[in-house]
Order: sequence, then structure tokens, then C-alpha cells
Amino acid sequence: MKFKTSRENLLMPLQQVVGVIEKRQTLPILSNVLIQLADNRLEFTGTDLEVQLVTHSVADSGEDGEITVPARKLLDICRLLPDGSLVNVECRPDKVTVHSGRSRFSLSTLPADNYPAFDISAPEAELTLSSKLLKKAMEKTLFAMALQDVRYYLNGLLLDLDGRLLRAVASDGHRLALFEEMLEDVEFEPRQVIVPRKGIMELYRLLSDQDEPVTLLFGANNISVLMGELSFSAKLIEGRFPDFRRVMPRDITKIVTLDRETFKAALTRVSVLTAEKIKGVSLEVKEGLMILQSQNPEHEEAEEEFEVHLEGEGLAVGFNTTYLLDALNNVDSEVVTLSFTDAGNSCLIEDPQNQKYKFIVMPMKL
Repeated sequence: MKFKTSRENLLMPLQQVVGVIEKRQTLPILSNVLIQLADNRLEFTGTDLEVQLVTHSVADSGEDGEITVPARKLLDICRLLPDGSLVNVECRPDKVTVHSGRSRFSLSTLPADNYPAFDISAPEAELTLSSKLLKKAMEKTLFAMALQDVRYYLNGLLLDLDGRLLRAVASDGHRLALFEEMLEDVEFEPRQVIVPRKGIMELYRLLSDQDEPVTLLFGANNISVLMGELSFSAKLIEGRFPDFRRVMPRDITKIVTLDRETFKAALTRVSVLTAEKIKGVSLEVKEGLMILQSQNPEHEEAEEEFEVHLEGEGLAVGFNTTYLLDALNNVDSEVVTLSFTDAGNSCLIEDPQNQKYKFIVMPMKL
């Protein structure tokens, strides 16, 4: 196999594919990118056997064939070449040579026949929606995903489809983030899938902020997302996601309305003197004031108060400042509401102007 193409035609697909390729692999070939050429059309494939990305580009001329090349080394070479450079790639036994101007590189290769096939089952359902909407749903929830939790079903993001309603839900057991959106001209049979953390982070990186159509293909044990020249696939997490509806506070008796930026700034200052591991802050609301207090093991203290609007009786509760700040950073309006029940077993954080996003933070004992 050999081909000639511009630096840019190699750089973009390599940048996209390299994200799914782990730096340290048990199988050496998984550190490589599979490059296939047919009729001057280049196809690049990268996988870690849990996530796969396939993208395409064009060659000016060449001879058909396929080979696997170290992905990051080839990417670094293309990145460092001058803009607009013409690149010649030629495969020889166990080696591939890359020529551009007066530069010449020789990279080791592995046979394409040894590249592991990604198991993609036949699609059972299909959904087309806006890339901007899907990215927004992920942006508002992915921060709440668990990281290497023994409850494996929390190490990902739930996509819940029910009729015309799309939900994205993530939780690590201490907090929950929920996004809801009614889809137009779509009627979908109820289906829930849990996409693993790495798949979500890579998909979020690849999705466009524009209203471009993307197609979701749901298989028995995987999901594929088609985005123009890109095809992204990920294995699904088996298991059942907890019923997030049961976590939603009912019989709300106390509602605190406050300025989001004022609350964020106060939390950030008070958190300076929290314990490093716990990051706990006590929150007290009474007579139109919110009082934030923190203390660390060295008995250093911080306190700040500011005006709020309170409906119902006063309250005192403790929270992890990181969880509160993550939720506040994903509220778009200038005002935010904190809702509590008499039991005080959770806090519902909402944007009063947009009910699509809901964030629940569990309190902590201080």
C-alpha cells in the first residue's frame, strides 16, 4: 500500500481516532491505528475493544491496501510538519515510510489481519437528532458520573428514551444530574442504555455544537453514533440503572431562591478552609440570610453570609462544596432555587427559568 495526500487530510482523522486509543495496552496492536485505502478513500480505525472510532479522508493517489501504524507517533509527525505539506506514505515489509519535503520517517508496523474486530451487533432501533441537543444533554449530566465505582452501572451515563421524551441521567450515589427534552416528530419505544464513562467523554469531544443531524443506532450490547464521516461505537454497560424518579424530592416545604454568582463566589471562598478529603460546608438559612461555615482539622474557620429569599421555615444542613459548585456551574440563569423537604434528605437545585435541568445533591454530616 502507498498513497499521497496533504498533511491536513491525515492530521484531522488521526486527532479524532487517537482519543480512543489507550497509551498503555495489553495488546501492542491496540496502540496502532488501522489505515485502509480503497479507490483513493482512506479509512482510519482506532479501538480499545470497549470503544471504537472510524473516520475517513481522501488520498490524491495511491495503491489500495491496509496496514496498522503507531497512532501517536504518526500523529506527532503530522502535527509537526509545516502547514500544507504534501505527505507520501509507503508500506514495506514491517515498516512504513513517511516522506514530506526533506523529512523522512520510518515507523514499525503490524499486519492489518491481526487487528481485532470490534463486536457490533445488528441495530434494533434508530434515532436521529441534533448534535447540539445531544451534546447539551451530555454536558449537563456527565460531571455526575461515578469513577470506578463497584456499582458498575453508575460508571456511565443513562440515556432514557420514552415516546418523545429524551432523558440523560448520571449519578455517583452522592449526587444526580438529570436532563430532559421533548423531541419533535419522533415517537420512540421505551428503551434505556448505559454508555460507559470513556465512551461518553469521547463522544462529547467529537460532537459538534451546531444543529447537525447525528444518528444513534441501538444494538443489543452496543450503541453506534454516525456523524458525517465519523462512526463512533461503544459497548454498553450491562445492568439496570437505579430508578432516578424515586430520588426526586416530593412534598417540598422549603425553597431558597438566590443569586447564582453570589452563591458560587461565597462557596468558593469558604471552601478554602474545608478538610481536603471531605470538602464539607454547613449551610444555614434563616430570616432572609444564608450563612456558610467551614472548618478544617487545624481548627481554622471561615464564615460568609448573604441575602436570599426563603419560602418556608429555616434550615441547617451540610454539603460537599464540590458537588454544589458542579451543579451551579451547569445552571444557565442568574437565579437558582434550592428545594428541600421536611426530612431534609436531599437538595433539588433548579434553574427557575428552565425546568429541563435538575440536580440533586445529598447532604452530609459535619
